[in-house]
Amino acid sequence: MSPAAKNLAEGSATLLAGLALKLFADGVEISFVSLPKAGVVMMVIGGVQTLFGLFQATRTSSARG
Repeated sequence: MSPAAKNLAEGSATLLAGLALKLFADGVEISFVSLPKAGVVMMVIGGVQTLFGLFQATRTSSARG
């Protein structure tokens, strides 16, 4: 698996997991972390990783041809 595809897959999974936390973990109480806020952080990290994977994919394809 190429690094670009790996980053795209991991970023998409992280983004979706963060979205699920943001939407469905509002009533869950944990003393040291707010799950909806952790979901937002995960969505940002997943989005950045997905964008980096897209950047890698376009850079690799432009270098080939």
